[in-house]
Amino acid sequence: MTPTPELLHGVLPVLHTPFTDDFSIDVPTLEREIDWAFETGADGVVCAMVSETLRLGYHGRRELATRVCHAAQGRGFVVISVGAESSAEAREFAQHAESLGASAVMAIPPVATSLGSAATTEYFATIARSISIPLVVQDASNYVGASIDLSVYQSLLEEFGEQHIFFKPEASPLGPNLSKLRDATNGKARIFEGSGGINLVDCFRRGIVGTMPGTDLLDGIVALWRALQDSDEARIYELSLSISALVYLQIQGGLDGFLSIEKHLLKARGLFPNTLQIPPCGWQPDPETLAEVDRLFALLQRILAR
Repeated sequence: MTPTPELLHGVLPVLHTPFTDDFSIDVPTLEREIDWAFETGADGVVCAMVSETLRLGYHGRRELATRVCHAAQGRGFVVISVGAESSAEAREFAQHAESLGASAVMAIPPVATSLGSAATTEYFATIARSISIPLVVQDASNYVGASIDLSVYQSLLEEFGEQHIFFKPEASPLGPNLSKLRDATNGKARIFEGSGGINLVDCFRRGIVGTMPGTDLLDGIVALWRALQDSDEARIYELSLSISALVYLQIQGGLDGFLSIEKHLLKARGLFPNTLQIPPCGWQPDPETLAEVDRLFALLQRILAR
């Protein structure tokens, strides 16, 4: 009998894509980032919004998925973002990810088209029907696209079941929306949070099965996740307050805020040789912001060393 695959769970950091000066993917640095993630305690890795998925283009997305699946193979879960402006392209990205051995795919709705609930449901269903691995339905409306109606989640869960459809709701207010989804599905929905850590404590208490933070603060997030599992209240707030202060500085710049500050921290760790982002970029931190980031990061490292 073939064993049932382990269901997606735990700390799954979203990888940043390192680039060379000509904006080719810096493969050795990407592999080093993946190695560090698993060494730090990640349960898997993810390619998603802060991987610059929407800016990589068709060939770049396929190359990134290939590189990540190859480098991470056998060490944990791999989730590949496959959302696209057409159902056909999203389906193609999903089938490509499955052929590479990905554990699951994740998708946001199209961002250039405003869809109603029925069309949004059909878009996600088209992806889910094309593959045998799970689909994580992502609402990234805090920084791109429109929010997803609760009825979409319920319809997908009813058709495909809780082993094949997972959820990553990110629309504000995150905690109450998460609880509505949990309660509307009688606790069946398997939910991830993706706030970078700023809402992790609240969401954990509402029943999430995992978190998808950036890679930059992974050591802090792993420690916080373990403290939450152990109900170590003092450690929970010691870690979460410093993490939240850092993430707040990222949030103010939207998606580019996360990208720029997280790459700054990956360079500070010695993991990345530069902080290159695919242009155009809508926001960059000024020197005073980066100085505060550095102070808060040093504080977090001191807390982790205790």
